[in-house]
Amino acid sequence: MWETIKSGAFATEERLRLYPLLLLAVSVAAVVALAATSHDGLDMFGRPLGTDFSQVYVAGLEALAGRPETPFDLPAHIAEQHKLFGENATYGWHYPPFFLGLAAALAKLPYLAALAIWQATTLLAYLAVIFAILSPTGLSRLRILIAALAFPAVLVNLTHGQNGFLTAALLGAGLLLLERRPLAAGLFFGLLAYKPQFALALPVALLAGGYWTAIAAAVATAAALTLASLWAFGLAAWQAFFASLPVSRRLLVEEGAIGFEKIQSVFAAVRLLGGDAPLAYAAQAAVTLVTLAALAWLWRTGADRRLRAAATIIAALLTTPYCLDYDMAALGPALAFLLAHGLETGFRPFEKSALCLAYVMPVAARQAGGFLRAPIGALTVALLFYVTVQAARSGPPRRTPGLLGRERRD
Repeated sequence: MWETIKSGAFATEERLRLYPLLLLAVSVAAVVALAATSHDGLDMFGRPLGTDFSQVYVAGLEALAGRPETPFDLPAHIAEQHKLFGENATYGWHYPPFFLGLAAALAKLPYLAALAIWQATTLLAYLAVIFAILSPTGLSRLRILIAALAFPAVLVNLTHGQNGFLTAALLGAGLLLLERRPLAAGLFFGLLAYKPQFALALPVALLAGGYWTAIAAAVATAAALTLASLWAFGLAAWQAFFASLPVSRRLLVEEGAIGFEKIQSVFAAVRLLGGDAPLAYAAQAAVTLVTLAALAWLWRTGADRRLRAAATIIAALLTTPYCLDYDMAALGPALAFLLAHGLETGFRPFEKSALCLAYVMPVAARQAGGFLRAPIGALTVALLFYVTVQAARSGPPRRTPGLLGRERRD
């Protein structure tokens, strides 16, 4: 069994064709069932369709009404959600004022239309990045499409109306374009300012690699977003944002108000296992330092650009104390980079197994954390990062792949 896990021999061609189809069928059935059992924009449990998107929509309405600071006042923001969606809509706004502009634009539409446009456009952006990464491998477009849509993080993101597709698209596109079009890459990186909790890995990678043009473009983009938000919403929105940070940190990170089983970070893993906040912070800090050191080393070496790109995305998830299961959509481009590299150069020991585990992890991470107190999300992300760094250290394997599941000797 150990040799099978090490070689990934279980990942046969037949299974790699069949299982994504089964996962996709389950996802489609779940979305259809959710829509079929809804009524007046609410699901069978009385929650708005797209759950988390409802508070983005309300934040946009508040901004349009000339109250851009209200989303950062948690009780007031929840009260506004209750007025529009009922008592089961209780979601917090924790984004910088950058994101209010997009929320306001979407709030000009009816809710379901805004939700559909948000999900469709960001999903298409995610798919475009996956296609761009994997098209050179020779895999058929249909096979890439099925695998990309069947990735369980897609279903998690769709049912929550969240921004995982956007995060994945910006990270993946930026890293894909970094060598050829550093200005465009920097633009995509700068747009990621709406998710400041992922801000540690990218600067380390870009600085270690000496990508000064991309760094300048990212800084300029973030500065332009800041100025635009100040012009549109005033200083009050930023003051309210900074004032809300201690409350957000206490409720979301330290106390896990939404449930530690939903948060796939090292910090949440320690809390889920019964550790207190100081121990969780210490563990998160230790993992973050080791991860960033390894990432800096990787970008200083001549490692394949796909390994560096994958490691950067994985490190972004591993170095924050707050990433949820819908954020695992960002693993989509990382897995695509690793798959493209493995198909060309061969898969190292345990690499196939790590890829398969990371692919299916989002479907079970929340349940495993809630019922078994097993933080498989954080453990899987850490394992995937380790395997990626080891692939860079070890160089090409002794065997090269025939297709996905079979290998041939040189």
